[in-house]
Order: sequence, then structure tokens, then C-alpha cells
Amino acid sequence: MAAQMGAAQMGGTPILVLPAKTQRYVGRDAQRTNILAARIISEAVRTTLGPRGMDKMLVDNLGDVVITNDGATILDEMDVEHPAAKMMVEIAKTQEDEVGDGTTTAVVLSGELLKRAEELIDQDIHPTVIARGYKRAARKAQEILEKIALKVTKDDTRLLTQIVETSMSGKGPEAHGPELSKICIQAVKKILEEEDGKLIADVDNVKVEKKEGGSSTDSQLIEGIVIDKERVHPGMPRRVENAKIALVNAALEVKETETDAEIRITDPQQLKAFLSEEERMLKEMVDTIKNAGANVLFCQKGIDDLAQHFLAKEGIFAVRRVKESDMEKLSRATGANIVTNLKDLSPKDIGRAGLVEERKIAGDEMVFVEKCKDPKAVSILVRGGTEHVVDEVERAVQDGLSVAAAAIEDGKFVPGAGAPEMEVAKHLRNFAVKVGGREQLAIEAFADAMEIIPRTLAENAGLDPIDVIVKLREAHDKKDGWKMGLNVFTGKVMDPLKEGVLEPLRVKIQAIKSASEVAEMILRIDDVISAAKLEKEEGKEEGEESEF
Repeated sequence: MAAQMGAAQMGGTPILVLPAKTQRYVGRDAQRTNILAARIISEAVRTTLGPRGMDKMLVDNLGDVVITNDGATILDEMDVEHPAAKMMVEIAKTQEDEVGDGTTTAVVLSGELLKRAEELIDQDIHPTVIARGYKRAARKAQEILEKIALKVTKDDTRLLTQIVETSMSGKGPEAHGPELSKICIQAVKKILEEEDGKLIADVDNVKVEKKEGGSSTDSQLIEGIVIDKERVHPGMPRRVENAKIALVNAALEVKETETDAEIRITDPQQLKAFLSEEERMLKEMVDTIKNAGANVLFCQKGIDDLAQHFLAKEGIFAVRRVKESDMEKLSRATGANIVTNLKDLSPKDIGRAGLVEERKIAGDEMVFVEKCKDPKAVSILVRGGTEHVVDEVERAVQDGLSVAAAAIEDGKFVPGAGAPEMEVAKHLRNFAVKVGGREQLAIEAFADAMEIIPRTLAENAGLDPIDVIVKLREAHDKKDGWKMGLNVFTGKVMDPLKEGVLEPLRVKIQAIKSASEVAEMILRIDDVISAAKLEKEEGKEEGEESEF
């Protein structure tokens, strides 16, 4: 119901508080509409959860198509209008930024928490009490997950591979999971750094370059950097072994004056002298690069045609207009310093790589900087049959890199397949009894909501969710039952540790944090006041309506 807060009566005189066209939802109406909007978003991505999850085809207003089952990508591509629904999109973004995986879990869990909360509101339990209960339950859930977490080290390749494969399951390239998983783990190990005794894996130091053609099994790890550019002059060598690399953030061009200036030439000799001086300046720049010992140049800005000629004569391989992010990665991979003033270039700024080569990949020239000694930035070249396949493989690789980094940094993981959610639900029910009062009902509702994950896994696999939940509850009541999960392919209860279905602890903890915080925030809203649209927009809409 849209309640108008247009005027209030005072002694017979109306007092206008808000403009007449302002829409306002108050109390239960506000809560109902917000919860409904959030649940619609949750239901939209729910069918994508798990290895048997389905894909979504998203078409934008330009007709571009995205096919994916990645929660963050789906919500990012959707044009969401309702403010509560936008909050659900924010959960996915937070989960993606913090952990890189578990976005669908966080959104589905948040939608279920709100559904259970609505049932309690209908029983006249105040939203503040529910929010307080949810906060306590979320804290307790994190403690439970910490207790059941197991340790993993950066050298335990078998466990790390299983963690990455679990993250990729359900994505298009899962058939080639082992190869892609190994690539992701090798890449993360290369960029690992130790700070104050803690391992840091910044996945931004892994460049994922995609090219259509071949299949996802042709994807490869390059111990160096791949740049989607070509050398600037055909006279330059195509392949440089034992490369000495200069990184320059300055143009190899004759500078123009900053103010408008006019040079008047009245004599052909003056013109000749002017051109000779320009040539001498460019030759001097190239000599500076040569004298520093470089035989490969990556330039962030432009390279003059004449400078290209001089570079080619000296046998220097050069690439221009390289992105700043690529320059930084090249610096980390080769050990070269990025020089902003060409005159300052010296032999100590030069980086090294075993090989720099221009290769043709899927009809396009690309530059490979390989065989770097101990590179702190690497590249993964992702391949796939079509544009949509390549995009989905890239998303799977990004998820794989993120979970590998999270598992190595924290050194902790939990069994997957719905096992941690079932264990959390079991312990929360016991905890709720100790708390008592109305908060007990909220904590029990949180416990019920946690079971939405195994329930959804079962539904997406075509199994009976009620039978599955009963079997899992029964298994978790037994000794050592804490690790039991659902085998979505057989419909039976299994031990995920034996089957290799594992997830980083950080993914689960962040999903619970994000989901509970958004549910609490939405529950506390009891008044939605939406201002009238801009008059121009209204006029436009009225005009559109009158046409039909």
C-alpha cells in the first residue's frame, strides 16, 4: 500500500510536509516490500548453486549476451531498481571483493534469513529482537566454523587442488578442472610473499589474459607477463633471448611546447637544421636505451616513427602504449624499474627475462615475456572455443585463484557439500535453548535458514530436499558426523574430506557475515520514502503513455 504523507490536519489547516507525489511505505508494508524485493533477487540466483546448478543468459539493452552461473556476474549484469534489491547486489560485490567466491551462497542465505524473519514478524516478534538474535547467531556460527576448520599448508598441493576444483565445479570448464586447478595453484605460489611471518597472496599480481580459440585445456601459465600488443616496427627482431628489459613511462617523441608557439623558417637550410636537430634528439633517446644495455623496450607512451626506425636498426624489440597495470606487473616479473625520465635510465634499472617473443595467437599478435627468474607477477593465458566459453573459463580461473589465495593465506578449510551449514544449524539449535526468550526463536530461525544451502544443492540436483535434510540431520547427530555432506550425483550422504569437496574457511565466514548484516539492516527499515521523479522524466513518461 502506498500511503501519501501529503498533509497533516492542524486546527483545520492542512500542513504540507512532503510533496504530493511522494510515495511512502510504513511499518509492515515497508518490511514486506523490502523482504519481497530481496527474496526475488535471492531466488533469481538460487538455481545456479552447486555443481548441478543451471546457467543464466543475460542480455543487455545493446543485445550483448553473457552466459554464466557466477552469482556476482549475474547480479552485476542485472539492472536492479528496488533499493532493498540493490543491497543484495552489494552483498555479492562485497563477497567477491573479500574472498572472490561464495557470492551465490551469501545471497541465497540472506534471502532465506529474511524469509524466516518475516514468519517471526507475523507472530508479532519485533524486528529489533530478530535482528539482535541474528547478530548473536552469526557470531556463534563463525565460532562453530572455526572449531571444525582443518589446516592446510602451501605445500599441500593435493588439498589445494581439491579446494580449487570445488570452487570451479558447476562452472563450464569443470571437465578440465584438474589442469586449470594446477595452473591456479602454481600461479598463486609464484606470487606468494611473506610479511611479518604471514603469507600474502595478492591475486592482482596474476594477469589473466583471454583469447578465443583452442579449448580450455590449452590454457597455460606463463612465468612472466603476456601483453596483448605487437612490436612497433617489422624490422625489429621477433624473438629476443636473454632479454634485458627497459620500462619507460615517457614518450620517445620530440616534445611540443606547452604554450602555442610558431616557428618561422625562411630558408631551406633552416628547415634542414630543424629536421636534423629533431632527428638528433630522437637518436640520442635511442642511444640512451642502448647504452643502458637494454635490448627490449616497453614504453607506456608513444614512440615516434623515426625513433622506431632507430630502435629497429639497433635490434631493440619495442612495444608502445603499454597499460600502467601491465608496466607494474612487468616490473614485478622482471625486476626492472619503471623510469619516468629517459635521461635517468641506467643499467641498474634494467630487468631480465629468458625470452621475449611476439607470437600469433588466434590471429592476433601478442608479446610473451617468459622465463623470468623468480617472477613476483605471472600470467595465465585462458583459451576456449567461443567468446562465451572463454569468458566463463576466465571467471572460473578468477574464482580458483581467489580460493587458492584464501586457503594459503589463512591455512584453513572446511568440508563442503553442505556439511558446515548442517553442523552450524545443529549447534545453533542447542545454543538457542540456552539463550531462551524471544531471541531463541530468532536463533532457531537462523539455524533453519542455514539449511537452505544443502536444501538448494539437493533441489538443483533434482533430489527430494526433505529426504536429504532428514538424512543429513541424522548423519550429523552421530559421532564424527560433523563432516558429512551431500553427494549431489548419487543423492546419498558422503564424507566430503574423502571425496575431495573442500572450501576455504574464509568463504563460509564471509558469506555468513555478509548475509546476516544485510538481513539485519533490511529488517530495521520500517519506513520507505521515495521522492517524486524529476519533472522532466515524468513529462517524458506521460508523453510515452500518450503515444499508445
